[in-house]
Amino acid sequence: MTRPIFDAHLDLAMLEVLGRDMTRRLEDLDEHSAGAVTPPSVTLPALAKANVRACLATVFTESDGADDVGYPADDREAAHLAGVRQLDVYDAWADAGLISPLGAPPEPGRPPLLEVGILVECADPIRDADELRDWAARGVVAVGLAWARGSRHAGGNSTPERALRDEGRELVDAIDELGLVHDLSHLSRKAADELLSRSRGRVMASHSNAKRLSPDFGERNLDDDQVAEIARRGGVVGINLFTGFCSPSRDQQARIDDVVHHADALAEAAGSRAHVGLGTDLDGGFGADKLPESIASHADLTRLFAALAGAGWSEAEIDAFAFGNWARFWGLDQSAGG
Repeated sequence: MTRPIFDAHLDLAMLEVLGRDMTRRLEDLDEHSAGAVTPPSVTLPALAKANVRACLATVFTESDGADDVGYPADDREAAHLAGVRQLDVYDAWADAGLISPLGAPPEPGRPPLLEVGILVECADPIRDADELRDWAARGVVAVGLAWARGSRHAGGNSTPERALRDEGRELVDAIDELGLVHDLSHLSRKAADELLSRSRGRVMASHSNAKRLSPDFGERNLDDDQVAEIARRGGVVGINLFTGFCSPSRDQQARIDDVVHHADALAEAAGSRAHVGLGTDLDGGFGADKLPESIASHADLTRLFAALAGAGWSEAEIDAFAFGNWARFWGLDQSAGG
């Protein structure tokens, strides 16, 4: 049986909103049914087939985006509606018995469902800090204050001149108060530094790599000292499989060995392999053709696990990379993953 997998970053509701029937098998999708992101690499049956047991599934919205996950940058209500539209998708899947909340015990006599914790990838849909409690009640377990373009809360990796804004500081405090997790992926360095200084809550980077190995995307990947601080606070960094974030150059398609090098670099910066996991971002705005060579879906992660073994990772360390490190972070029953 294949290893259980915990993937800390999947834009599942976004893909449904953009036109993909996420209940279909990958092999049954064509260019018309795959939605806006092609070639496809993720559906709910594909995750089950690859033994993906748990994930962080996002509410992804884009300021000034042109499709159904976009909203005018200055329109607070439009951002809210774009986010709630995706919460409604997760509710519908839960009602249909397709997913369960992260950490929910399995129902006796039936196979375990995909466990989903919701990650708000950009906080603009949350209208104010007081509203965060309502989002948590609907399954939100983590919040990233901004996507690349930034938000009314913080600077993003494409707006490096900006740190936290006043609303962002209020939301940081609310996240701490509710015991939710801060996601540092996509924050500008200034915003991440200020957040770490202000917050005493738990932190992670759901889908970021080692900046020193793939520096072409500015602040999108993490410096070693950021990785070390996440690890010092008990967090985990999820490796992103977008080829540009893995490859030494944005003009090269990454190889599986490049992903292994990032895993090693993150573990070295963290001081332990216990702080590195998966945050694949599969279909997160790019298709299977933008993944490393020989990887087209979660089913192909067996090749990555074999490459880690070849690089000296023990079976226990690979199990932890695939599932256990994130399971520990989220307080899951790790015996249920085996």
